[in-house]
Amino acid sequence: MWPFGWKMHGRRGLRMWTLSLIARGPKNGAEIVDAIEQMTQGWWRPSPGSIYPLLAELQQEGLVQKRDDGRYELNPKVRDEFEWIPGVGRRRPQGIEEMLSEMDGFVSYLEDLKTSDVSKLQPHREAIEKIARRLMAVAEGGGRA
Repeated sequence: MWPFGWKMHGRRGLRMWTLSLIARGPKNGAEIVDAIEQMTQGWWRPSPGSIYPLLAELQQEGLVQKRDDGRYELNPKVRDEFEWIPGVGRRRPQGIEEMLSEMDGFVSYLEDLKTSDVSKLQPHREAIEKIARRLMAVAEGGGRA
């Protein structure tokens, strides 16, 4: 059984999955059902009898709006609320400090890979070196490397 099933199969779980998927981009009910099935590797496929009433409820609550093409999207105010959830509704960094902090996090991830599974880094070595050269050129006050 999918390890998070006990938390996510319930009504609240489906609500969160649905909002999260719509936050990543407009989707219709069938696309949401397919995405959840894919994300759970086939362990859970919500029924149309649960997804469509939920979409109507979310629309009634003003959280989503239905577009002319039948897809649902988050209302702008709701999208702002979703920015705190990692990977959902992600906005661009605001300012150099925030950008550098985010880049530092990515570098930490790559450093962890280097110690735990260097084979994942090897195919990307050239790209990493190119980015490092460009960053050094910026740090030294120059333009593109």
